Amino acid sequence: MVLSKRLTYWYLHNKRDLPWRKTHEPYHIWLSEIMLQQTRIEQGLPYYYKFIEAYPSVFDLAKAPADDVLKLWQGLGYYSRARNLHETAKFVAFELNGVFPDSFKGLLKLKGVGDYTASAIASICYDEPVAVVDGNVYRVLARIFGIDTPINSTAGIKEFKKLAQELLDKKDPATFNQAIMEFGALHCKPQNPKCGTCPFNDKCLALKNDRIKELPVKLKKTKVKKRFFNYLVFNIDDEKTILEQRTGKGIWNGLYQFPLIESNALIDEADLMKMEDFQASISNLKIELSLFNEDPVIHKLSHQHLFTRFWVVNSNEDIENSIQLQRVQDYPVPVLIENFLNDYLPDAYK
Repeated sequence: MVLSKRLTYWYLHNKRDLPWRKTHEPYHIWLSEIMLQQTRIEQGLPYYYKFIEAYPSVFDLAKAPADDVLKLWQGLGYYSRARNLHETAKFVAFELNGVFPDSFKGLLKLKGVGDYTASAIASICYDEPVAVVDGNVYRVLARIFGIDTPINSTAGIKEFKKLAQELLDKKDPATFNQAIMEFGALHCKPQNPKCGTCPFNDKCLALKNDRIKELPVKLKKTKVKKRFFNYLVFNIDDEKTILEQRTGKGIWNGLYQFPLIESNALIDEADLMKMEDFQASISNLKIELSLFNEDPVIHKLSHQHLFTRFWVVNSNEDIENSIQLQRVQDYPVPVLIENFLNDYLPDAYK
């Protein structure tokens, strides 16, 4: 109880003024929690406002075209969240009459909702005493209690969830859960935590044993894979181009891109023109090929680094399924493509 009281006191005096903290409406809480998965609040907040304005209710989101949802999400990354968000909105709106499940177990059945998100929604909206455990909570608990168990191991996930549940203020789980996450985000930060003014500096084992930088422990990440992307940016009479929608289970499923040729390494123009995929893309067209960026754009994802070049394919011949160049900005695209378009498109098309 000492930890709970100190944490609550700190929270009430230091918490940020955030829009989803002014409501217990499940739609708003769910939307914010999905958006803030693997995303800093500073980055996610503008998107939250955009979504609430565009889709004030779960019914509005459910009825929206998938491409519109992805376009509004553009730049936030981890696009599977947006696809799951839309699917869940349709399920809640059309199968549950707009009413979100009112329990931790019920919420877990929603697509894209895991233990953390279900705990957050259940405690904040329905006062169900279930503890949240996110990156901030892992860090706070690992340091205060001096826990060495890796946070991304099966044993660690169980141990930290059990401890968080034991510490939870059962009478006010919503405040406790938000307090411990906020404390990790603002005070017990990954780098340069504010140990001198910490309300737990008399109890923190990491501070006592000079282990702040060592905790929490995390198993080594999967080796990062390098991939080499060659985008074919068709320029048809300075009026049209070609976009394709990505499919499958890989990155950016559902987003649009220029025709892509992946190679095993960086290649030059001669190598590109020899590739079967390139020949198939241009068919029998008369083209002029030029490289837009000599130095590849390096786009870093969690387990992949993409080394990307954009090849401009000029042609005077019309191509089937081409679109007006000025319409490119209407399509949801990865941020890698968006950044390129900001440099490539004439100002009139932006």
